[in-house]
Amino acid sequence: MARKIGSRYTAHRILGRGSAGTVWLGSGPEGRVAIKLLREDLAADQELVGRFVHERTALMSLNHPRVVGVRDLVVDGHDLALVMDLVQGSDLRTQLDRHRRLTPADAVRVTADIADALAAAHAAGYVHRDVKPENILLDEASGHALLTDFGVARLIDAPRRGGTGRVVGTPDYVAPEIVEGLPPRAAVDIYALATVLYEALAGFTPFGGGHPGAVLRRHVTEAVAPLPGVPAELWRLVHQCLAKAPASRLRAAELAARLHELHPRLLGVPALDIDEPEPEPVPQEEPPAYEPPPVRGAVPLVRGTAAPDSANRETHTSMRVPGAEELAGGAHGTARTPRAPGQPRAGSARHRAAERRRRVRLTAAATLTAAALGVGGWLAFGGDGDDNGAPPPAVEPDAGPGAPAE
Repeated sequence: MARKIGSRYTAHRILGRGSAGTVWLGSGPEGRVAIKLLREDLAADQELVGRFVHERTALMSLNHPRVVGVRDLVVDGHDLALVMDLVQGSDLRTQLDRHRRLTPADAVRVTADIADALAAAHAAGYVHRDVKPENILLDEASGHALLTDFGVARLIDAPRRGGTGRVVGTPDYVAPEIVEGLPPRAAVDIYALATVLYEALAGFTPFGGGHPGAVLRRHVTEAVAPLPGVPAELWRLVHQCLAKAPASRLRAAELAARLHELHPRLLGVPALDIDEPEPEPVPQEEPPAYEPPPVRGAVPLVRGTAAPDSANRETHTSMRVPGAEELAGGAHGTARTPRAPGQPRAGSARHRAAERRRRVRLTAAATLTAAALGVGGWLAFGGDGDDNGAPPPAVEPDAGPGAPAE
């Protein structure tokens, strides 16, 4: 059902929904447009409306072929809308949902276009702060990728009356410095774009999965897991732009130049064939250790043997302190390490089940050995002893694994 947006525009049908509002196919004096109608709770915030009006010129001033242009800002009653260029095509999220991953050449081509857009924005003093597949549009007419929603995240997330703002975006793409409360600079866009590139190659994000708090923790504490099959030069770019330290990442213009140079060499390289890491298992109480039943008729071969030295057992004061990588979790500090199809991840439920089966087999073998040794000792030295009731003679201890000690 059509609805009027201000006095100049008409919204005809919904094209998509996002975290900040709904995008409509619209029309106006200059033809067809896209109208982003912000959420009602945002439109009711007078302070937010004031910031949008104040930033109207800035929102409309970023003119670049890889940026979806903002044509107008409408404030009308409960409506707060951005009128933007209409791009014919889908967004990157739709493509990933449909195909799961892109070929390395296609992933690099899309990322290079967005890096060009970020280079222009950063040179003009703007930080996007919400780079993700939903905000990357794929123009069918030109074959290029365009970045949309510039300035929206910054405005909505601005502090209000001394408090903290609402963060617009997905935890999967948040840079570590944002998690730690540092002000967002241009480097946060590079981190988010590198995350998008990783996802386009792998079919999943490097630190995603599970509770949002766990995702944010991984951004700060864990190293990115390498992707098997990615060309070495491309992986170096991804790895550098996912560095925890913002200063270690490439600038947008540098990243764009490197990606454009690399693209021709990736033509014909097939998409990766890897499995998504299993989600972190929910901590469960470990089952009690298996204790074999006592063997009937077995007696000690040596009397008076002392109990094992308790000093050799781990206690709260002698246990080894785990290293930083172990605290981060997973293999070498990566809890979501990609693996070959069918291979269980170390520490996963499948991996633990296989380890439990192996331990049960070893325990059963040890029990049978103990039973054989115990019965043999009872036949050799048990019974009534000698004629005057003297105890059996002492012998050297058997090295068998089932020999008990008093």
